[in-house]
Amino acid sequence: MPSETPARGFETAEFQHRLTKAQARMAAEDLDGILLLSEPEVRYFSGFQTLFWQSPTRPWFLFLPASGKPIAVIPEIGAALMRRTWVEDIRTWSAPAPQDDGISLLTELLSPLAQKGAKLGIMKGHETAWRMPLGDWERLVANLPGLHLADVTGLVQGLRMVKSAAEIEKLAHICAVGSATFDRVPEIITTGMPLEEVFRGFRREALAQGADDVPYLVGGADQGGYSDVISPPSRRPLQQGDILMLDTGATWDGYFCDFDRNFAIGPANDAARRAHDVLWRATEAGLAAAKPGNTCRDLFHAMQGVILELDDQGGDIGRLGHGLGMQLTEQPSHAEFDETELQAGMVLTLEPSLGYGDNLMMVHEENIVLHEGGARLLSKRAPAELPVI
Repeated sequence: MPSETPARGFETAEFQHRLTKAQARMAAEDLDGILLLSEPEVRYFSGFQTLFWQSPTRPWFLFLPASGKPIAVIPEIGAALMRRTWVEDIRTWSAPAPQDDGISLLTELLSPLAQKGAKLGIMKGHETAWRMPLGDWERLVANLPGLHLADVTGLVQGLRMVKSAAEIEKLAHICAVGSATFDRVPEIITTGMPLEEVFRGFRREALAQGADDVPYLVGGADQGGYSDVISPPSRRPLQQGDILMLDTGATWDGYFCDFDRNFAIGPANDAARRAHDVLWRATEAGLAAAKPGNTCRDLFHAMQGVILELDDQGGDIGRLGHGLGMQLTEQPSHAEFDETELQAGMVLTLEPSLGYGDNLMMVHEENIVLHEGGARLLSKRAPAELPVI
C-alpha cells in the first residue's frame, strides 16, 4: 500500500484561485456569468462531491457570477453537504418536482441578466452533457427573453486541463495505488480462473491497497491476444497461451488513475511479444515528445511513428491518449485533429494501441504529469518485456 496519503479535499484558497482564473477569462469574453449543469464542473468550482449524481432523478446547478462567489441552486437533500463547501449562497427546492425542478429558482436568479441583455456562458461542446431535461431547459430559456447564450466549453475545459499541485498530489496517489495493485496481479490470479473472478480479485486488491472505488475495470483475454477490451468479463477460464489485459480506472478522493497492463498466461508467442515491444517503445516516444510547447498532434505522431513498424494502419482507435483528472477521460486528445498545446501541469495518459495477427489488438497505457522540462511518470512503468504468469 502506498505509504503517504494526501489530505482529502482542498483548502478554500484552491477554489478561490479556480474562480479568479475563470472570472478573468469571463471578463475577457464579456460574459456576465456561467451556468454549470454537470457533476465535474459543479465539483471543480464548489468542492461538492457526492455519489448522489448517479441518480438521474434530480438536477443540480452552480452559477458563477462575473464577480463574487458561486451560487448553488440544488435540491434540498444536498443542502447540508453543500454548506460544508466554501459556497455560501445556497438556494434549494424540495425535489423531485417534475413540474418545477429548480426552474423558478433559476429564473429568479438569471432574470436580472436577461433584463439587461447579458451574455450567459453554458457548455455546449465536445465531451459535455447536461443533467437536466431538455424540456426544462426550453422552459428556462423561454422565461429569460433577452438573455444571450455563449459556449464556454473551451474556457472551462481549458482551466481543468491544467492541474494544481494539490490535484497532482491526489492523482499521483491513486496512480501509486493502481501500480501497487498491478504488482500483485501475478499473485492473485491463476490459470483456470474465470475472467470475471480475475476482475473481482483485482477490485478487491485495489480496495485493499487504498482505492476508494474501482468504477472502471475493463479488459480481455484470449489465445495469443484479445480483440475486444470493453465487454463485461465472461466465465471463460484463463488458459495457457492467453494474453490478459486489465485496464483500471480506480479513484481516490474523486480523482482517477487510468492505465493498463498486459500479461501472458504461460509462454507468449512471438507475435504478442513483438506487439508488446512495439507499444512499449511507442510509449517511450510519447514520453520524449510530452513536453510543454509541443501539441497533442505531435504526441500522437511520435507514438504512431513507432506503431507503424507493425501496424500499417497506425492503429484505428482514433486517439492515443487523453487528459486525466476528476474524470476517467478528459480533454485533450492525442489525435491528428487536436492541436492543443501541451502545458506544465497537464496530467495525461499515453495510450498507444495496434492491431496484429488475426484481428487481435493490444493496448498499452501509462499516466504522466508534465513539468517545464518534460514528463514524469505517475504510474509505475510497465516492464519492457511482456510479463509471464
